[in-house]
Amino acid sequence: MNLRHVTLIARKELRGLANERTIVFAVLLQLFIAMFSSFLMVGLATLYDPDAVAGFSGTRYAVGYTGTDSVLRELLEESRDFRVYPMDLSTAVAALKERKLNAVIWVPATPPDAVEPVKITLYTIQNDIQATVVNVKIKDVLLDYEEQLRDLRTDRLTMEPVAVAIPPSAGGENFYEFVFGLLIPLLVFMPAIISAALIIDLITEEYQHGTLETLMATPVTFGAMLWGKIAACLVLVPVQAAAWLLLLAANGIVVQNAVPILLHVTAGSLILILIGAFCALHYRERTSAQFIFSTGIVVVILLVLALPANPLNLIVRLAIGAIGAEHWIILAATAAAAVLLASLTHAYADRVGGMRNNRILQDQR
Repeated sequence: MNLRHVTLIARKELRGLANERTIVFAVLLQLFIAMFSSFLMVGLATLYDPDAVAGFSGTRYAVGYTGTDSVLRELLEESRDFRVYPMDLSTAVAALKERKLNAVIWVPATPPDAVEPVKITLYTIQNDIQATVVNVKIKDVLLDYEEQLRDLRTDRLTMEPVAVAIPPSAGGENFYEFVFGLLIPLLVFMPAIISAALIIDLITEEYQHGTLETLMATPVTFGAMLWGKIAACLVLVPVQAAAWLLLLAANGIVVQNAVPILLHVTAGSLILILIGAFCALHYRERTSAQFIFSTGIVVVILLVLALPANPLNLIVRLAIGAIGAEHWIILAATAAAAVLLASLTHAYADRVGGMRNNRILQDQR
């Protein structure tokens, strides 16, 4: 395979993408949003963490306590946010429906040190703004109760939890969790998904527009054509991901291990792009290829996320600096999987290209 031909095809595709107004506007829109990510964080963090609205209320809420007496009742009574009324469940639920209570808690007779979990049932008013505030305030009490249960059951731990040191400048624990635990992984993997879908369009349009025969009439081989398109899609991934990280840093959100993150994202993106290329070569029609690719990617993502060292978890730990040199082993395994998939895709491309050349020769005869 001629590397010069691959480079020519890649440049041709990149120039074509630059002329596609839809692609350019989509990238500019992403960059525009990232430039104002500080404002975006406030709105999204409020949706992610309703604690943001809990501080606006100083009311003491009436809570019906039902079931067995426990430490939870003491915690509720000690809280300045609630007035606790012990009663039976049916009476409490009826009072809740009449809005005489703001919430009802039912506690089972499970001992704190029992083997089975303590399943607490919380009743609130559906689709009510006040219920959101009550949920947030009760959550704090439940977290304290959960901490006491964990202390009683510490001897059952079989694995040591990963300790995450939250810096004081992170702007709050929940905000920190949202940004580094959800937003950054989604941002850096978004270009990978876009490029994987883009490779299908680049390959199938050659079949649908009838330009593949013209391209094959040049010295460019079928394999060089394929890898040129793959290279064009792959190069977009680290560029866009790096732009996201730089713009986040400009907004005061500094991400650690930026280079390893880009390497992991690029290796994972290559796997997704190769899967998309394989689907396009096999089906040669955009709608069918996109449908099979989307379905297959959902299955692959679910299987990968079931692993402890899945890409999202890995990116989070890299971004906060809570991982050692073991991530290089994961990167090597990902690169090996990409190389294996690349060899299979190349072999299949040679087969498809050979069959097409034979068909062209037969037509010429």
